Amino acid sequence: MILCRVIGNSVATVKLPVYEGHTVLVCRPVKWDGKTPNGHVFLASDSVQAGEGDLVLCAREGNTARQILADDDSPVHAVVLGIVDEINGPGGTVRGP
Repeated sequence: MILCRVIGNSVATVKLPVYEGHTVLVCRPVKWDGKTPNGHVFLASDSVQAGEGDLVLCAREGNTARQILADDDSPVHAVVLGIVDEINGPGGTVRGP
């Protein structure tokens, strides 16, 4: 799992049917503090109704995404699994948005 900050969403007028009804979020991996970037931005299908600014947990494995979305033929590679409320780390407690 990857800790990420949602920095936006993507909009497409033409898309595969598997994406119909799903929001695709722009996710930036972050360190435990919830702010420091920790990798490249990627797109993830939202399964938990997250929004811009939310601190989330993502999976970037196609099989995990297909299982969460319950579609064995889905081309989705990444999925948002949960919204983080709080992290207790080495520097103290970090709260979600």
